[in-house]
Amino acid sequence: MTGQEPRQRPVQAAGALVWRERGGDLQVLLVHRPRYDDWSWPKGKLDVGEALPAAAAREVAEETGGPIVLGPQLPTVRYRTADGRAKRVHLWAARPAGTRDAPALRARLPVEAASPEEIDDVRWTTVAKARRKLTREDDAVPLDALVAMHAKGRLATDALVIARHGRARRRSAWKGDETDRPLTPSGRAQAEALVPVLSAFGVRDVVTSRWERCTATVEPYARSARIEPGDAYLSEAEHERSPARVAAAVRTLLESRRHAVLCTHRPVLPTVLDVLGAHSRRSVADALPREDPFLRPGEVLVAHVGQTVKGPRVMAVERYLPPLH
Repeated sequence: MTGQEPRQRPVQAAGALVWRERGGDLQVLLVHRPRYDDWSWPKGKLDVGEALPAAAAREVAEETGGPIVLGPQLPTVRYRTADGRAKRVHLWAARPAGTRDAPALRARLPVEAASPEEIDDVRWTTVAKARRKLTREDDAVPLDALVAMHAKGRLATDALVIARHGRARRRSAWKGDETDRPLTPSGRAQAEALVPVLSAFGVRDVVTSRWERCTATVEPYARSARIEPGDAYLSEAEHERSPARVAAAVRTLLESRRHAVLCTHRPVLPTVLDVLGAHSRRSVADALPREDPFLRPGEVLVAHVGQTVKGPRVMAVERYLPPLH
């Protein structure tokens, strides 16, 4: 025994810089907390077993009174709380949700609005006024990133989520047909855990392999969002017969400007990732998974796709394996 106290884990929080354009000018949404008498970004601590993107969407809705759709991730803000604990605030660019986001909003749980004692003012403001109002200097770092993305045309994006199916029964332990090999109980839990993550990124289309372990992975979200899943020849067998057909399906989704999830199998992922890489900036392409198994069972890769004069470009990517609880 050393007598030293165990190191405390950092407090994890999530939120967003909600943005809009008015008269060609970029505006952002600030909240005022009377307890601290400060102006900051809407954010809050994670609930137990909650994924970071889901927490960000929930907290912003609670504090601002309006649902959002997450875009690319912004720099994390790090500081120490009044009691000395390290705190990390994970932030995203986000836009207010609209009527086209109805499927994603249907998949979300109701939220309880923050009390006036917690948030007593919510205000749209220009970037210049936001810089003056922000209480913490560190909060200007994600604002600078947001402004830079806007200037480069990388802020308005659509999400294409690549999902590997959840944990499935082992081939050696399954006596049925390969097309019917099911998810394990933990695989089904992974499928449920994907729902708030897909909703946070505004997914409104579901495209999947017809094999059981893929359809079961996206079924909870499709059911919650009331979406009829589509098929794009994404099974292992169909990919083996025609990788070009799979690649064409991915290109179609990139061009569609619709937030979508594509669920497939590990052997298909290299073809999917090759198409993403061919439509990415160099730094983004370098960040794509390169080694087998590419994604873990139940893991997703979120590609933020912008439309340019040269066609669709992947502006940023991020990966999540939602926690189980």
